Amino acid sequence: MIAGTGSGCGKTIVTCALLSALHRRKINVSAFKCGPDYIDPMFYREILQTPSHNLDSFFCDKNMLCHILEKFSNDTDIAVIEGVMGYYDGAEGSPHQISEMTDTPVILVINCRGMKESIGAVMQGFLRFRQPNHIAGFIFNQLPEQLIPFAKQLCESLSTTYFGCLPSHTNTLESRYLGLVTASEILNIHEKMNALGVLAEQYLYIDNILHIPCASIPKHIIPLVPKLRSHPVIAVAKDKAFCFQYEENLSILREIGCELRFFSPQSDQHIPQADGLILCGGYPELYAEQLSSNQTMRNDIKNAILNHMPVIAECGGFMYLHSYLQTDSGRKYPLAGVIEGTVFRSEKLVRFGYASLNAEHESMLFDVGNSTKIHEFHYWESTNSGDCLTALKPDGRIWKCCHVNDTLYAGFPHLYFYSDIRIALRFASACAKFGGKDESYSAD
Repeated sequence: MIAGTGSGCGKTIVTCALLSALHRRKINVSAFKCGPDYIDPMFYREILQTPSHNLDSFFCDKNMLCHILEKFSNDTDIAVIEGVMGYYDGAEGSPHQISEMTDTPVILVINCRGMKESIGAVMQGFLRFRQPNHIAGFIFNQLPEQLIPFAKQLCESLSTTYFGCLPSHTNTLESRYLGLVTASEILNIHEKMNALGVLAEQYLYIDNILHIPCASIPKHIIPLVPKLRSHPVIAVAKDKAFCFQYEENLSILREIGCELRFFSPQSDQHIPQADGLILCGGYPELYAEQLSSNQTMRNDIKNAILNHMPVIAECGGFMYLHSYLQTDSGRKYPLAGVIEGTVFRSEKLVRFGYASLNAEHESMLFDVGNSTKIHEFHYWESTNSGDCLTALKPDGRIWKCCHVNDTLYAGFPHLYFYSDIRIALRFASACAKFGGKDESYSAD
């Protein structure tokens, strides 16, 4: 695990540099991100040219977390996990907790800009704050080259390991991009990632990293995922406007027996022939003009939903279903018109973070009394957010949200299918029913 002392310390740059270097060495790598982050795995995907995944101990218990890690790293030589925030931050879902659950050694990244002796205080604090902590050593980001011998001396005096640095003059990619802008929006992304790999070879002790003693993934029970006898087809939005999708959600749908067909609400004229529809999150506000001008697609999606095609529309996908999207300038762009209302920009993050959804009524995804873990991350609000479900945050805040019925889930909250496999099963069954296919599951 590449973890950090806090947000902005450079752990994503270090992770991308290490992944690029390993890929250049033709080592088969799998990459994971702690927490509900969609953006950083896009960078890993650009580097490795394979899907990347999330590990989230809020959504998953130890058994499921270990299953996900093993399932998506089983055919690779090494798994690299990037932490989120600071190593100990976010008690439930912290990188420290995930490292403990999965028995993963940790390299901690420190941003050394403006420090010298204080670097040692930070190191000692993280090493002693909580034990065991799995910290195997440190990488020093933004370290002046003349301080490299000093950093090595600090590691020796604290009985830990120096795994290298990224000197202050070598960052080829501004850190403000990482975690804020998707990989597809950065010009010459492959050249920039390759340059980070070259820097890693020069300044990181990659051979030493590869020889860190690693235990096996803890023993766990593989969850039973029933298989549909039929193969419902699900149309999945995928383009620059709709890019926030958990690879694990798609994987479990395939495991159930669904066929996925990807399409672009921006550029395609019609949705593919399908039995169900997923409109994931993303940045529809950045592409409002293109989405609005594609009237045949808007009509196609609206008609499919009005004809009771099962649909999951999360966050950006939920925004797309509204009648209008209003920009900061006040201009309103017509959208699908399934949800009567307007989405508009808020001045700050709205209901940010983890929560649970509680169902008081039967719907496509939920039985009465079901409680499902979710997270929200958006700067947009709706004049019609819905009132079919009740959301509850760990701190006690509560609110009504979402539009749901026998064939619809639409709202700002993001779902994670490995947190509750029943959601994926119910959606797949609804799609099979809509397509007139066998809704039963095989005995296997």
